[in-house]
Amino acid sequence: SSSGDEALRDRRARILSRGLPKQKPIEGVKQVVVVASGKGGVGKSTTAVNIALALAANDSTKEVGLLDADIYGPSIPKMMNLKGNPELTPKNLMRPLKNYGIACMSMGFLIEETAPVVWRGLMVMSAVEKLLRQVDWGQLDYLVIDMPPGTGDVQLSVSQNIPIAGAVIVSTPQDVALLDAHKGAEMFRKVHVPVLGLIQNMSVFQCPKCKHETHIFGADGVRGLARTLGLDILGDIPLHVNIRETCDSGQPVVISQPQSDA
Repeated sequence: SSSGDEALRDRRARILSRGLPKQKPIEGVKQVVVVASGKGGVGKSTTAVNIALALAANDSTKEVGLLDADIYGPSIPKMMNLKGNPELTPKNLMRPLKNYGIACMSMGFLIEETAPVVWRGLMVMSAVEKLLRQVDWGQLDYLVIDMPPGTGDVQLSVSQNIPIAGAVIVSTPQDVALLDAHKGAEMFRKVHVPVLGLIQNMSVFQCPKCKHETHIFGADGVRGLARTLGLDILGDIPLHVNIRETCDSGQPVVISQPQSDA
């Protein structure tokens, strides 16, 4: 009926008039940088960990935090060599665990290491809200957020609920990774988050014996995407066994091998 259509239009108009959720800063945090990728397995968490450590190493006066927003596959505890449950403050806020001078929070601190998170979307969003709002970060100059892969609920919720200084997109030069990285960059633009630039990871493999270089995932694919999007290349990281080994052992390369080329 026409009256029913009119009521539906009125309801839609009321919902749209509310707009997006109002962004509220995380208490004590000055700048938030998100590290994201369209596709999983491109080294995003490894990059996020080393970015956080590099920010602290470049300026010892800065306080840096690291938030693992990957609810289903948290990897920050292993990479930062942290175990245990967060303590609670008198205000019932979680205290981040700390290593190498970096305050860290992850779903991995709240569940058993091998326990799967078998949750639907609403439970995941509730967990993200707790990680954002119920942590006592103290005073941070930078909070680096390791986002889950993709362009789903978590990315939208984080982007719409807190002010973000910028997003860093990590991709390998492989075509299938570039397709998803392009989508990731466009998603951040749609929600008005500035994209600081792209990082090309696993760009080249050098044989440790003969030093021959092989572009396993293709050459300079991320550079082409950066030109298409009008973005900068922030870094070009080789496929190197030391980067993988150091993160797996909980001693990321920025801390354990600061003078290495990697």
